[in-house]
Amino acid sequence: MTQHTEVAVVGGGQAGLAAGYHLRRQGLDFRILDADPSPGGSWQHMWDSLHLFSPAEHSSLPGRLMPAPTGGTCPGAGHVVDYLTDYEKRYDLPVQHGTRVGAVRREGDRFLVESDTGTWRARAVISATGTWSRPFLPAVPGSEVFTGRQLHTVNYRSPADFAGQCVVVVGGGNSGAQIAADLALDGRAAALTWVTARPPRFLPDDVDGRALFDVATARRRALEAGRDDNGGVASLGDIVAVPPVRAARDAGLLRAAGMFSRLTADGVSWADGSTSNADAVIWCTGFRPALSHLAPLNLRGPHGHIPISGTQVVGEARLHLLGYGDWTGPASATLIGVGRPARDAARALADLLR
Repeated sequence: MTQHTEVAVVGGGQAGLAAGYHLRRQGLDFRILDADPSPGGSWQHMWDSLHLFSPAEHSSLPGRLMPAPTGGTCPGAGHVVDYLTDYEKRYDLPVQHGTRVGAVRREGDRFLVESDTGTWRARAVISATGTWSRPFLPAVPGSEVFTGRQLHTVNYRSPADFAGQCVVVVGGGNSGAQIAADLALDGRAAALTWVTARPPRFLPDDVDGRALFDVATARRRALEAGRDDNGGVASLGDIVAVPPVRAARDAGLLRAAGMFSRLTADGVSWADGSTSNADAVIWCTGFRPALSHLAPLNLRGPHGHIPISGTQVVGEARLHLLGYGDWTGPASATLIGVGRPARDAARALADLLR
């Protein structure tokens, strides 16, 4: 059975909900199709100790301030899940959970959005699937001979899972630093080696998510005004010194080694011949946009990227990409940052469809 809507939003995390809020304000009919069986987006899959960079009041979606958590300033992942669940209910957003979209195809002046629970026929599509479902694992020599566990950020939950083990954490970004700090401060791992491709770049201790959003906003305004690109957040550093990271760093527990050259049967080996035993390697090596559902549209350019202007796909005005990082709007992968591009996408579609 095929159902009909004006706009199909693929993904029901923070970006999908922000899109729904603004589509509702524009008076458009829409449905949000979400693969997860319950609300909360990727936040319901994060590791136990994760906290936001910013206080609750600076981590809100449009129209609804996030309430402050009990006993702390920066909310944990569970608090964010509760907030997103409440947000979805408060605005009565038409989210269909447990619906995984496999393909979006053109059919005349409509899209066919094919999912495992049925097909939707839509005049326009907003893709808001994020990156969490597409972890990136680098190709490293020796991966096939390593006998220990290899896992990605998406699989990490707690230091308790690594008690008595030698653990190598790979990655010089926030996830790598936070997971390394989590293991180091817990102290149950037998040994911890933190590996980064270049020396870690910690942001100043007084920089949190509020400051990062301000920097991203200033960069957007400069680019819109035709001024030089100041590099935005990337010019400041790679790692926000959240309290656990700061504590581990100041205690001398976050000393990074350079990237190893290969995996061995029982650990890792560097180019100079030095080695380290490992029972587990945690790859905190980032993500790629989850866009396989758009493959039937043949949108990718010569370098594998989908060309966009703002959030709108170049050459396909009925399709917008939302919440995939600075590529789709400065800070658009953050709670507070996704509101503006979501508003712009909804306005553009309202102008197009009316």
